[in-house]
Amino acid sequence: MPTFDVVSEVDRQEVKNAIDQAQREIANRFDFKNTNSSIELNELVVTLRTVSEDRLKALRLVLEEKLVKRGVSLKGLEYGTVEEATQQTVRQTATIKVGIGSDKAREINRTIKDKAPKGVSSQTQGDSVRVSGKKRDDLQAVIALLKEGDFGIPLQFNNFRD
Repeated sequence: MPTFDVVSEVDRQEVKNAIDQAQREIANRFDFKNTNSSIELNELVVTLRTVSEDRLKALRLVLEEKLVKRGVSLKGLEYGTVEEATQQTVRQTATIKVGIGSDKAREINRTIKDKAPKGVSSQTQGDSVRVSGKKRDDLQAVIALLKEGDFGIPLQFNNFRD
C-alpha cells in the first residue's frame, strides 16, 4: 500500500547562510550605518536589534529577503513583540517553527478525510502525518490538495513509497 509523510521542516544550514548574508548586507548598507543593527541566530530563534522601529522594519525586510532567496518559507516565521532594550534600542525575536503541531495535524487529517479520494487514510505520527492509500494517483491528488490549502506552516512531502 503506497504511503508518504507530510512534514514541516526547515534546512538549518540555509537559515544560517541567510542570516550570514543579511548580517553582511547590514554591515555594508548606508542606511544602517551607526545604528548598531544586528541579526543573531540561536538555534531557531532569530533576534533583531536596532535603534528604532522603522529601522527594525527595514531589518525584517532584509532578513525575509535573504530567507526567501535561500528557499526558506516565511510561513514558518513567527515574530514576537517589539521590546524596548538598553541604550534606546529596540529588539524583536522571530521563531522559526519546525514540525506539525497537534492542532495543525488535526486540521490536515480533517482536510484529507473530507476532500481526498476514497480509500485514502491519514494518521498523526509525532510531528508528521502519514498518508496511505490504495493507488499512487490518489496520493498524488492528496499532495495537490494539501499544496492548495493554506495551513499556516510550510509543508513538505517525503518518504513516498509504493
